[in-house]
Amino acid sequence: MTVGWNDNTPIYRQLKERVVGMMLDGILKAGDALPSVRQIAAEYQLNPITVSKAYQELVDENLVEKRRGIGMYVTEGASEKLLATERERFIREEWPAMVERIRRLGLSLEQLLHVAQPGNAPGGTA
Repeated sequence: MTVGWNDNTPIYRQLKERVVGMMLDGILKAGDALPSVRQIAAEYQLNPITVSKAYQELVDENLVEKRRGIGMYVTEGASEKLLATERERFIREEWPAMVERIRRLGLSLEQLLHVAQPGNAPGGTA
């Protein structure tokens, strides 16, 4: 994980989102151990309570399980559950704003698909 906290969101949420991103990207897989609270706190100069709060939210969402005395581990099916949840959130929260922006800018589907093709620079027209 790279350091770069922003002031707009609590750090524990940012840390949680980084772990979620690592799960979605396949960096953390089912059965993998998360770094210890103390390790993360020391490495990123965070309060251990902040790290614990982030990890607890992952436990509450059944994405991570505590194994008493040995650490926290990614649960089976966590990445699939996250993917479904993130897709739903994107469609519900982010996509409507993107559609509105596309409409306001007068962009066509063809223009967007052209720019989405590998090797096509943004700003070109179809």
